[in-house]
Amino acid sequence: MAEDNTPLDTEEENRLIALRREKLGEVRAQREAFPNDFRRQHSSADLEALYLEKDAEELKTLAQQTAVAGRIIRMRGPFVVIQDGQGRLQLYMNNKTLPESQLDELKALDLGDIIGVEGEVFKTQKGELTVRVSNLRLLTKSLRPLPDKHKGLTDTELRYRQRYVDLIVNEESRQVFALRSRILRFIREYFDKLDFMEVETPMMQVIPGGATARPFITHHNALDQDMYLRVAPELFLKRLVVGGFEKVYELNRNFRNEGLSTKHNPEFTMLEFYWAYADYKDLMDLTEDLFRRIAMEVMGSTRVTFQGTEYDFGQSFRRMTMTEAICEYCDASPEDFASDDSVRALADRLGVNAEKEWPQGKLVMEIFEERVEDKLDQPTFVYHHPTAVSPLSRRNEENPELTDRFELYVAGRELANGFSELNDPEDQAERFHAQVAQKESGDHEAMHFDEDYIAALEYGMPPTAGEGIGIDRLVMLFTDSPSIKDVLLFPHLRPQHD
Repeated sequence: MAEDNTPLDTEEENRLIALRREKLGEVRAQREAFPNDFRRQHSSADLEALYLEKDAEELKTLAQQTAVAGRIIRMRGPFVVIQDGQGRLQLYMNNKTLPESQLDELKALDLGDIIGVEGEVFKTQKGELTVRVSNLRLLTKSLRPLPDKHKGLTDTELRYRQRYVDLIVNEESRQVFALRSRILRFIREYFDKLDFMEVETPMMQVIPGGATARPFITHHNALDQDMYLRVAPELFLKRLVVGGFEKVYELNRNFRNEGLSTKHNPEFTMLEFYWAYADYKDLMDLTEDLFRRIAMEVMGSTRVTFQGTEYDFGQSFRRMTMTEAICEYCDASPEDFASDDSVRALADRLGVNAEKEWPQGKLVMEIFEERVEDKLDQPTFVYHHPTAVSPLSRRNEENPELTDRFELYVAGRELANGFSELNDPEDQAERFHAQVAQKESGDHEAMHFDEDYIAALEYGMPPTAGEGIGIDRLVMLFTDSPSIKDVLLFPHLRPQHD
């Protein structure tokens, strides 16, 4: 059996593949090699639920017949272990249990083959639930050998590139993605119970709006125009609020033409929701409740361990302004934010590189991101972001240089971004113009001017609050996964080169 780190084109690997192709050829010469007429009666989980608690004598009396199917993952003498979508099941078969016509098929089996069997359920002397096989069918021949059974698939990059193999041999990977599915299902149930309506908005947009990010560009042949994969659904969701849907959410993909890292993937899953007649404080309360309920009802405890640190979502989340956070973690004082010059001096003292044309708010945000963000370990809401970096957020009534916006940080990572929405069409138009000016000066992430969105606001949008939560990072947290690639079934990777 080839080792997991052996390249597929080695002489040994090719020899094993050639042997399996010979076996497949022998099967083809006798019958349909890939039949699709076998129907199973039970999964491994079904049999465990029905018979695991019964003792050997009870099973002998029942003489329960079954039909099961799965992939061979272990072979030791007459005992074979198969794996299906719910778990593993042991089989017992040899020349005494099988008819003579099937003995050649038995000898031809390899690890990785998918088989269907019929037989009686019993328990071995060690108490293992097992099926004594009386009829065997090879359903799918595996032409490539599985990784070594003791090492599994340990090459991290190969796990990402060949996720299908990773899922076959690594139980931990299957558990991560099963848990991801349960988290998504819970989130939908949570918002449905609060009378939010799930909607779908365009993935391809004429104007990439809703976030400051660099978009992917494509071309629509029939319309003969360039289009953009969406960076966020925000502006379309708020159009729906204008139209009278007062509580909406979307759970879907966004696309941003940015770097790859353990925390970033070019396409990622976001939850975005909008709530009329609510503000950013209502969103913080809801978000805290959502995370707490995911921990309790999906994970089974409010205490979650991520990379060696315990996070208790049963405790109240900390809340602090951005300037308070900078003061606490950077040994700064409120006087450092009194003017452009004092903020620039603070940046110089902290070693934060700043462009000369950056406004004060942009500089404050840069200080926060470079010197504070990764220090916010326990769940913390940071609010009152500068207006200069929040083009869609409502200004704070006491200080128009700040907005009613927050971000949630856990383990030094941003997991959520929400704010009271800007529903003043004239203010929004001015902010769009400022974004266009930044784009013309070379900022590829600045927003376009969206005339139709301004028209929608001119019809009137009620006071609204909206939020986005990064699902991939949330799943990373709850599954103790150090890289975003661990929670994406097929992450984007750099091309392989010979």
